[in-house]
Amino acid sequence: MNRILIGVVASLFILYVLLDGLYILDQRKSALVLQLGQPVKYETEPGLKFKLPLLQNLIFFDKRIQNLAADTTEVIASDQKTMRVDAFTKYKIIDGLKFYQSAKDDRGFKARLAPILDSSLRQVLGGYQFRALLSDDRAHIMVKIKDIVNKEAADFGIQVIDVRIMRADLPDKSREAVYDRMRSEREKEAKEIRAEGGEQAQKIIATAEKDKLILLAEAKKKGEILRGEGDSEAIRSFALSFGKDPEFFDFYRSLQAYRKSISKDNSRVILSTDSEFMKYFKKN
Repeated sequence: MNRILIGVVASLFILYVLLDGLYILDQRKSALVLQLGQPVKYETEPGLKFKLPLLQNLIFFDKRIQNLAADTTEVIASDQKTMRVDAFTKYKIIDGLKFYQSAKDDRGFKARLAPILDSSLRQVLGGYQFRALLSDDRAHIMVKIKDIVNKEAADFGIQVIDVRIMRADLPDKSREAVYDRMRSEREKEAKEIRAEGGEQAQKIIATAEKDKLILLAEAKKKGEILRGEGDSEAIRSFALSFGKDPEFFDFYRSLQAYRKSISKDNSRVILSTDSEFMKYFKKN
């Protein structure tokens, strides 16, 4: 009976040793093998692995991208505006041995990375004006911050994938002052645009008036020329007619004179009966 009990205990112990020595490494993780507290092996390839039972233990690291959100940081921009910045960084562990030697675990690492991110934000943002964060320069600024954090955190065995600024805002008093200044600048700009528009309108009106006067003068000149040509043609026609039939021409001219002198306003014309002007009223 004692032999059977001893055999069962021995079998269980051997099974425990075998199970303690075997482990499965997930593809999303890496493993650091420690022996008596000292790292002896770093495993990154997934699959069934073996370690010395009882003597060696494991620490697993997540190989996926992780986030670290920084506390709200107050930064003084180059235009002396104090702004509140909320940022976060994305990183992944690429060397578990360095990570363990420098930070031990995630809690220790994040406690050391947070000041690096905060310092990088102050260093980069302090060289820009607040309005730069609201412009196309924002992406370039975040790349500069990422590069600095990546360089400072290289000894931790991690790679910084990205740094993002979630919010960049001003304190209430500063925000109101900036708003008032921006409104004044926009009003000044609007006045300048209106003044430029008025100046352009005056130029356009003056040009139009000048063109109108030129067109009218040219039209009048052309009209006078045409009128002169018409009068000349009429005189020439009268001269030709007078040369062909002087008596008819004399009769026609007398009728024109009668029309102009004898009007409908009850005017009276007193002439001698022997007047040449009245010769066509006489009976033959």
